[in-house]
Amino acid sequence: MNGGKEQRPLPVKYLLKSFDAFFKMEASGGIALLACTLAALIWANSPWAHTYDAVWQTKLTVGIGDWVLSKEAILWINDGLMAIFFFVVGLEIKRELLVGGLSTPSQTIMPVAAAVGGMVVPALIFFGLNSGEASLAGWGIPMATDIAFALGIMSMLGNRVPIGLKIFLTAVAIVDDIGAILVIAIFYTASLDLVALGIGVAVLCAMAVLNFRWDIRSSIPYLLLGVIVWFAFLKSGIHATIAGVLAALTIPAGTRMNCSSFVEELRNAAEIFELAITPGKSVLTNKEQQIALHSIEHAYHDATTPLQNIEHTLHPWVAFFIMPIFALANAGVTFQANVFTELLTPVSMGIFFGLIVGKQLGVTGACWIVKKLGLADFPDRTTLIHLWGASCLAGVGFTMSIFIANLAFDETSNFIELSKIAILFASLAAGGMGYLVLRFLTPDVSESEKQGE
Repeated sequence: MNGGKEQRPLPVKYLLKSFDAFFKMEASGGIALLACTLAALIWANSPWAHTYDAVWQTKLTVGIGDWVLSKEAILWINDGLMAIFFFVVGLEIKRELLVGGLSTPSQTIMPVAAAVGGMVVPALIFFGLNSGEASLAGWGIPMATDIAFALGIMSMLGNRVPIGLKIFLTAVAIVDDIGAILVIAIFYTASLDLVALGIGVAVLCAMAVLNFRWDIRSSIPYLLLGVIVWFAFLKSGIHATIAGVLAALTIPAGTRMNCSSFVEELRNAAEIFELAITPGKSVLTNKEQQIALHSIEHAYHDATTPLQNIEHTLHPWVAFFIMPIFALANAGVTFQANVFTELLTPVSMGIFFGLIVGKQLGVTGACWIVKKLGLADFPDRTTLIHLWGASCLAGVGFTMSIFIANLAFDETSNFIELSKIAILFASLAAGGMGYLVLRFLTPDVSESEKQGE
């Protein structure tokens, strides 16, 4: 396959290029998320506060004939747009499991242990503070981590953060997302419509057949069937965002052309293109050059995967539209004069201490135990102090925590409002603490060290 030539390993900087692009996208998305959060808070506490709820409670209807779906704008965002978010999360999970930070046991042990510790300890803290209370249903709220905000804060630290720590926190957040998805599917499903669920599962099976049996690589059939899965899960009682994750797992992740064939195809096409250069003749009228360009396009299609193409297309929409508009619609908390008194309620304290104390104890403690047992080493060029700083940033729950709060509590209760206040204060405190730890308690890391050179 390689013509008898020994393939040399790629430099580390090329292997990290994809992650760097992901990191920058998440970091930039965190800025947009912060801007919309501030806008929501200002709007909800302005003289026009009455319009905030009015806008998001506006009913929007989509349908033809008897097939009609009518929901408030806030539900289209939380059930519809967030399903796209979870679809992208599902793509990221599949990629991480196949080729990323969770693809080998040695890479997996530390972030999985850290994520589990960072979910269990906060949930136990919340449970202990809310035992016997009506707010106990919110135990899943402090388990979450908002990767966009966490990586956004990390991006502000420059050389203070080794690349290994960024990859570690991303892997922890991915495992955390898996945990959140399981919690939503198992514990926050009130009732089931088995007929609708059966239809959804059947369509999922059809998507799997398209991939694994028929090797269909066009994105369009998967996206169309994915919409049907979303609608079926929405009607079944299982939260529609779960459909996004399951649909993502059926997307093809393999290539039809190996690296050697791809390089050979490009060389042949480039040679044809060069030989066909004619003075005074443009590519538009040069058939040989057009054939060469079509060959390159065909080679690109066969050398890439539908998974990475769809993820690459949707990720900017998620980072710069879906997550910011979710924050704009959900973060508008009205601050009263007794806001700090509200933080002393069991639900608020459970969330606050779960995200602040629980995440630090769970993530850092799990890493320390794994290291002491000799099961895995810390990420490259990181110390326990680095991991402590990352555990603080893991306490930035924000988007996912608010999302789970909306599922955990009835909208007629004041628990959602109390939860949002606690989430905002806890996320602010966790982000600030993580920044200070990584900024002042860790050594600087040179650019060459970050790239592993």
